Amino acid sequence: MIALIKKTDFYNIKISNLNFIKNENINEIIGVGVIKWIVKNTFFKFFNQTIKINGRVNLMDLKFLRDEMTKSEIAHLFAFLFPCIFIIIKLHNQEYVFAFVILVTNILMNLYPSLLQQQNKRRIDKLIARFKN
Repeated sequence: MIALIKKTDFYNIKISNLNFIKNENINEIIGVGVIKWIVKNTFFKFFNQTIKINGRVNLMDLKFLRDEMTKSEIAHLFAFLFPCIFIIIKLHNQEYVFAFVILVTNILMNLYPSLLQQQNKRRIDKLIARFKN
């Protein structure tokens, strides 16, 4: 799915520069820092090994890393949207507890990692700007 979208102008212009929350303070208030700690210090750190900096990096490494982060972010966003269909169905069937559990799990496992990728992409963009100057 991402491979098809990646070839469009919409991906290159809009999606690759997507930012829901631009303010770092808001990220901390909603707990993105906690998710960052969990990803760095638990078994989650072994999931996507292409999103990792080892030692010194150059501009090409940073651009590759940013591209991999964008792919991961978009995958998490699609994974976030898909269960929303089931949440709506469960709400319609008046199964509120089940819908709430799906929603909370979906937020923790898909939305927060996407917000973390956006935060990291902003940091990578600053490094890329330094390399260009």
